[in-house]
Amino acid sequence: MPTRRLAIALALTAVTIGFPPVTFAQTAAVTIENPWTRATAPGQAVAGGFMTVVNSTGAEDRLLRASSPVATEVQIHNTTMDGGVMRMRPMTDGVAIPAGGRVEFKPRALHLMFMGLRSPIAAGTTVPVTLEFERAGKVGATFRV
Repeated sequence: MPTRRLAIALALTAVTIGFPPVTFAQTAAVTIENPWTRATAPGQAVAGGFMTVVNSTGAEDRLLRASSPVATEVQIHNTTMDGGVMRMRPMTDGVAIPAGGRVEFKPRALHLMFMGLRSPIAAGTTVPVTLEFERAGKVGATFRV
C-alpha cells in the first residue's frame, strides 16, 4: 500500500478507536518525525516546538516558515551560548535541510516558537502546525503535547 494511503488509514483507525492522531507528516520529499511541545501554564504567552525534519531527496530544501492556529505567530529560532549567556534568535532566512539529511529541532537548540498563544496548551492534546518548505511546499504536522 503506498505510504500516503497507509498514513491516512492509520490516522482514520486511530481516530475511530480513540488513539491520538498520527504524530508524523510526510510529503514525497520531507518527513516530520516525533513533533512535540510542552503543556503551558495559564497566561503563558509562548511555547517551544520540537521535531526532526528528514529530507529524502537529492536536493537541499529549506524550512522557511511555520504557522499554527494556537498562536498569533510561529517563528523558527536557534539558541546559542554567547560568553556564558544563552541567547535565542529568530532564523529569518529559515533553516537548510540538507539533501538526504535530517535536522533536529530540540530544546536549547533549533526550535519553533509559538508566539502569542491564544489559550494554554493542555497536556494530552495535540497542536496542528503547517510547515512551509522552499521545495516541498506546505507540510502539515500534528505536535503531541
